[in-house]
Amino acid sequence: MKKKLNMVALTLVLMLPLFTQAQESDLGNWLIYIGNKKLDSKWNIHNEVQYRNYNAVGDLEQLLLRTGLGYNITEKNNILLGYGYILSENYIGDTDEKESVNEHRIFQQFTTKQNIGKIGLSHRYRFEQRFVEDDFKLRLRYFLGIKVPLQYKENGKNPLYLSAYNEIFLNTKSSVFDRNRVYGGLGYTFSEKLRLELGYMNQFFETTGRDQINVIAFVNF
Repeated sequence: MKKKLNMVALTLVLMLPLFTQAQESDLGNWLIYIGNKKLDSKWNIHNEVQYRNYNAVGDLEQLLLRTGLGYNITEKNNILLGYGYILSENYIGDTDEKESVNEHRIFQQFTTKQNIGKIGLSHRYRFEQRFVEDDFKLRLRYFLGIKVPLQYKENGKNPLYLSAYNEIFLNTKSSVFDRNRVYGGLGYTFSEKLRLELGYMNQFFETTGRDQINVIAFVNF
């Protein structure tokens, strides 16, 4: 039953970009660190830093710090309770002036993984409680990731791979659709503790969009 639900979600999310178009697009850069500390066979600590720029580097758009405590229900199913701090530097209208917006975020998520042949799928369901300055918001997110190995070595390790994902964000009131992210990249696994990805991501809203170059480091301790 769970596989059928995941395949339905896969179909819907992959079709979504066909019905939504970004009217404006600017190229920015996200530098991303994602860490995972395994405490034992069940518990893990997640930590994350994202430095998002309006341009290549130096023009801060957003700084995101996130951490959480996770528990493995099974080998491929994890639940996590987390906290995030987000500093946004938003341009005011068409001027060169910015205003700072602070957000504190509590979130709960469930992640499940599956394999179809050599292709790996990852589903993440996240519920966020967002404290944005004096405003309180709720948001739901669904993430579908795909990982395709490009090398097949005798030792069973496939260091070079293609990575893609689609993530949709939904608000609980007023304008339900918040944003959608589509990503494609090339990754290399150096060891069990480190892999790197370089990719392109388009994030679009109802009428506008932005293109991002993503540099991502995944580190396991």
